[in-house]
Amino acid sequence: MKLLSFYLEEEQRLGVKTDRGVLDVTASAQRHGAETADLPQTVGQFLQGGDAASAALSAHVRRMEQEGEAELFLDESELKLGPCVPEPGKIICVGLNYKKHAEESNMPVPEYPVLFNKFANSLAAHGDEIELLPESGQVDYEAELAIVIGKQARRVSREQALSYVAGYCNANDISARDLQVRTSQWLLGKSCDGFSPIGPWLVTADEVGNPNDLEIKSIVNGEVRQHSNTADMIFPCDEIVHYISQYMTLMPGDLILTGTPEGVILGYPKDKQVWLKDGDVVEIEIEGLGRLTNVMRK
Repeated sequence: MKLLSFYLEEEQRLGVKTDRGVLDVTASAQRHGAETADLPQTVGQFLQGGDAASAALSAHVRRMEQEGEAELFLDESELKLGPCVPEPGKIICVGLNYKKHAEESNMPVPEYPVLFNKFANSLAAHGDEIELLPESGQVDYEAELAIVIGKQARRVSREQALSYVAGYCNANDISARDLQVRTSQWLLGKSCDGFSPIGPWLVTADEVGNPNDLEIKSIVNGEVRQHSNTADMIFPCDEIVHYISQYMTLMPGDLILTGTPEGVILGYPKDKQVWLKDGDVVEIEIEGLGRLTNVMRK
């Protein structure tokens, strides 16, 4: 399934993308009656509800595709979307996780995953405008695959790690490079408001298949800047989930941004570095996950 979060008269609702359009789960449940108490009404409820919520939602969607009235299916292009995972408890990021990106950053290939964090203030949705701060003149893009945790995970094996994943989404780890390198800690340049757009959809793991073999791109004003494959990760998705779970308990809804390939502005020769500016359109596209689009604004 492809899940999304959208606003209807200021109420945030759960939608599921189908061939008929985006099913408004709340409206369809109200009209046709929820077949079970497990039917989630929000992305959060879907993630917290585990297998029972997933099965109930899948069955409801199949029923509505056959029986539901046309007005229950909305035009995605007309919706105001929210972040596809609206309330993550943790946003954990993996730095320097593609060999060529480490090389272009003039940093050694890490022996262990380089972890840092973002906060919920940094979340943004597909279609949102991203504010460029007057305090920074070096804002960069980073196309990333985001892992969405679906089950409590503590000290899980690498072999079982992906069974704890609910799904995946596009992410843009927007980075103010001058703030990032101001000190030895990267947090300031990574956690500005709106600097973690995700979406447009949360795609369930069963639909994605192998997350360690997905084409990944970033596109700026129509020009492809990054073009790689998650197979080039130094630490693949299963190893990342396993590693983090040895030290902290991962909970449903937690987000893990898995790193970016080469092609960021920071990796260009200094005389070629043109940082993001007002009006720039940045798109992140990962195989099977749709396209995340945001406009930069002063």
